[in-house]
Amino acid sequence: MIALLPFTIIRPHATGPRLFLIILDTVFLTLATASAASAAAIVYLAHNGNQDTNWLAICNQFGDFCAQTSGAVVSSFITVVVLVLLIVMSALAIGKH
Repeated sequence: MIALLPFTIIRPHATGPRLFLIILDTVFLTLATASAASAAAIVYLAHNGNQDTNWLAICNQFGDFCAQTSGAVVSSFITVVVLVLLIVMSALAIGKH
């Protein structure tokens, strides 16, 4: 008698849950993009300021803060690119099945 392990069961018609996961991944991609864009706007204000609202540029006084926030913005946009690649690879994998 052959014992089947749980991970050897293959369900070829389970595209519904996979499609739902791609939709959720797209929602998280949208949230990551929005958070990266808002962080970029704040870093822009920190570097340049805004004369209309009397917001002074603070990067002259707090150089380490600006370097760390700029690095965080760059890493968040890298995260967005990685998420896009993962979503495309997931969609292609579903399309092949």
